[in-house]
Amino acid sequence: MPRADKKSVPAFTPYQKFVVAALAFLQFAVILDFMIVAPLGALVMPALAMSPRQFGLIVSAYAFSAGASGLLVAGFADRYDRKKLLLFFYAGFVLGTLWCGLANSFHALLAARVFTGVFGGVIGSVVLAIATDLFRPEQRGRVMGFIQTAFAASQVMGLPAGIYLSNRWDWHAPFRAMVAIGIVAGLVVAWKLRPVAAHLTQRQEHSPWMHLWHTVREPRHWSAFLTMMLLATGGFMLMPFGSAYVVNNLGISITSLPTIYLITGIFTIFIGPLVGKLADRQGKYPVFVGGSIVSIIMVLIYTHLPPISLTLLIVVNVVLFMGIFSRMIPFQALSTSVPEVTKRGAYNSLGAAIQQVSGGIASVIAGHIVTSAPDGKLEHFPDVGYVVVCATLATMFTTWKMKQGIERRAGAVREAGA
Repeated sequence: MPRADKKSVPAFTPYQKFVVAALAFLQFAVILDFMIVAPLGALVMPALAMSPRQFGLIVSAYAFSAGASGLLVAGFADRYDRKKLLLFFYAGFVLGTLWCGLANSFHALLAARVFTGVFGGVIGSVVLAIATDLFRPEQRGRVMGFIQTAFAASQVMGLPAGIYLSNRWDWHAPFRAMVAIGIVAGLVVAWKLRPVAAHLTQRQEHSPWMHLWHTVREPRHWSAFLTMMLLATGGFMLMPFGSAYVVNNLGISITSLPTIYLITGIFTIFIGPLVGKLADRQGKYPVFVGGSIVSIIMVLIYTHLPPISLTLLIVVNVVLFMGIFSRMIPFQALSTSVPEVTKRGAYNSLGAAIQQVSGGIASVIAGHIVTSAPDGKLEHFPDVGYVVVCATLATMFTTWKMKQGIERRAGAVREAGA
């Protein structure tokens, strides 16, 4: 495949800028809805007389239902206008969020999280399919860079605001606020986003189940799916224990956690677009490798830290997230070139399902590795770091295989058109 990455890349049109902003906001809403539950645990558990085990089930229910939904929807994901598909699942997601904001028992909240995951888990895959359809390969690094800032924005604006609202009123308040904002955003997207249906002009398979099967059995998809699994494994093994490790092992006050999230998020908001632009200009895979090396170094440092100052921890955290984003953004941009246009929806739905389920399994495995000492410190946390490092090394190989497959397919297309 020619190295078009190093050429000057076309600027976004006004409509493309709107699309990027809309997709980034939708991604922000989904990520915030997923992330907001864990910080509310201190309020939700006593309010609903919930045990820690039950609350753990509340947190994981979203991930597993989202994974199952992605798998079930994959066969149908390329049979409709992507705008209509996005609005359908977004409407269900908003309804599920409202249900969370009204739940008054453990079972009601569990059912609400399952329902929200069924709809919210598909939105990310539709967002990626739309971004792939509407943007050329040499623009997708920047697109993914902006979309990935949704994670940082949820830390900077979403989590602090959600915690403030829950402290000001009760734990239902953040969900109700997200519903109010989500309805307005959904109406804007319905009004301004044009139909995304070019893939429907090409021949579709009659059976959605055969479409799913052909997407799964396509050999060039396998290295991408394996990479998605490994990337989720790395992220979900460290994330659940981050706050406990910082407080109990590193001696940082729990009141300083919002400061860590805020500053890390602010830096990440700026890092994401820069990484995307770099990936478009210098090549997706070289940036991915550089981010992987930084991630390996920082994971080893982070999981072996002695008690340190807040300032030094923030520096470590910022560089760690810089490495993580320098992997995720170029991988997503490169991954968009893997499927053919008629399989993009199914491919992204399967990818989302793989990531959700892999993340849930990784959290369970990490929970069996890490133990708590009598003084509250986490033991064997460095072992989790070693697993993450091994997964990161493996992604460097699987992503290279994915890149080779993209180049072979591009070469075959050029030869066929010659």
